[in-house]
Amino acid sequence: MAEQDRTGVSRRAAFGLAAAAGAGLAAAGSASAYPAQNGERSGPRGASTPRSAVARTQYGLVRGYVAGDVYQFKGVPYGADTGGANRWLPAKPPARWQGELNALAYGPNSPQDPHNFRAVEHTFLQQWTDGYWGEDMLKLNIWTPSLQGNRPVMVYFHGGGFSFGSAYELASHDGAQMARNHDVVQISVNHRLNVLGFLDLTEAGGSAYEESVNVSMTDAVAALRWIRENIQNFGGNPDRITIYGQSGGGSKVTTLLGMPSAKGMIHRAIAMSGGGGNSPSLEQSREFSRRVRAELGVGNDVSALQKMEWAKLFAAGNKVAAEINGPPRPNLGGGPATTGTPRVGWGPTVDGRVINVRSFHDVAPAVSKDVPVIFGNTSEEGMRWGSNPTEAEWRAQLAESLGPAKADALIASMKAAHPEKAIRTLSYGVSSMAYRNRIQNMVKLKYEQRGAPVYQYLFQWQTPMLDGLPGAWHTAELAFAFDNVQRCEQATGDTPEARALASKMAGAWAAFARTGDPSLPNLKWTASDPVRCQTMVFDNRCRMENDPEGASRRILLT
Repeated sequence: MAEQDRTGVSRRAAFGLAAAAGAGLAAAGSASAYPAQNGERSGPRGASTPRSAVARTQYGLVRGYVAGDVYQFKGVPYGADTGGANRWLPAKPPARWQGELNALAYGPNSPQDPHNFRAVEHTFLQQWTDGYWGEDMLKLNIWTPSLQGNRPVMVYFHGGGFSFGSAYELASHDGAQMARNHDVVQISVNHRLNVLGFLDLTEAGGSAYEESVNVSMTDAVAALRWIRENIQNFGGNPDRITIYGQSGGGSKVTTLLGMPSAKGMIHRAIAMSGGGGNSPSLEQSREFSRRVRAELGVGNDVSALQKMEWAKLFAAGNKVAAEINGPPRPNLGGGPATTGTPRVGWGPTVDGRVINVRSFHDVAPAVSKDVPVIFGNTSEEGMRWGSNPTEAEWRAQLAESLGPAKADALIASMKAAHPEKAIRTLSYGVSSMAYRNRIQNMVKLKYEQRGAPVYQYLFQWQTPMLDGLPGAWHTAELAFAFDNVQRCEQATGDTPEARALASKMAGAWAAFARTGDPSLPNLKWTASDPVRCQTMVFDNRCRMENDPEGASRRILLT
């Protein structure tokens, strides 16, 4: 399939097979003159070497490779193909195989609409890799220092809301540095998205489709189950699993924390710039499904939907959502509204079967009471949406949303707190205030549960790229949390300061995965409470502060 390009610039994904030709990489030998393609079985192996990367799973052997002293397995199946008659049904286990299954390259991504981001600067900073689409996407990727041992396991769920994205769309998602520098087993996961992951077909298909409205989230649970049952063979500890994600991935994390089916498979959690949002009711999701099916002209014929092209499904969903929701309601940061009445779209629904609560929106779920959690965000979240107002335009936008007096107070507060920042950069920070208010609610709910501790952070590091205007934009922290600032030099500048901060932030994430406490020997991180709002500020000088940006964020609450 031809690459789906989001920016108009031709790009090719750089997969593991390309790296296999490079120096410093060792893979298990094969007697075949030409190695099998990824996902195919290889022929009989020649003599193994101490660095051959073959691991056993409950379904068969997988063959990866070693690069830079890190064992890497890409495109490992945790579920069967979700296409055809399996669409909208819970994930089935992969079929067992004989011999060795090649796990040398990333698998397909869930089919999705192109992103078409407005901000050219954001496209430059991110440098997306599109990969390719397919419904046989229930794959995960593993990086580990050794196939022996009992290391903490870190499982990353990608962003993109619940409609876009993939486990390898950004260079920052590569897990080799976490394995190499921080002695963890790093994993990333692909799963169903959008209409393929959240279309409620209970009325059309009966009890077999009772989980269809949340089948994307049941994929995530299936991945965790595979990890629990197999990760010891990759040097990981199944009793020390941390889930984390950014943006939509953060929302996946908080959703999983409320799912009874995930209980016991999550031991720590980190939600980065996401989580705790509102969600449509079950009746809203069912009405959405009725109207999508009517738009497609299939009635209750599920088999017709299972044969339908992705593009038709996407188009119908987009059209109906626009009809129900009306025009976009810009929020204070220039992006889609995140407060008020939930807008219909693809995402989790409280159905009373898979999901019982709006996790960290209404309540801290009891099923994860003993799981320590980190919540946090960046200081200029709004840059993702590409707005570039003058001060007068910004003031007018805020006045329309908040009223003139509150708009003036907010602008004065933000300018006083950060006189060094340009108006454009400050305007990106307003949506961060909304994020921080949501985070304080999540901290309050978790703290009042009187279970495991809750921590929070604010990523405030300002990029030197593009004259520093993006600030700490939405996703800026990923290169640091994965210790990948060198791989993301277009975003970080790969400066000594950036490398030092990445070592601290990734080190804190690994310490949290290891012990449940993100403190480092030279960086004490205290738990948070809803009164003092103790927060780790990640910057060139990392430090604890009580409620940073508090004066500005509280203006939005008055």
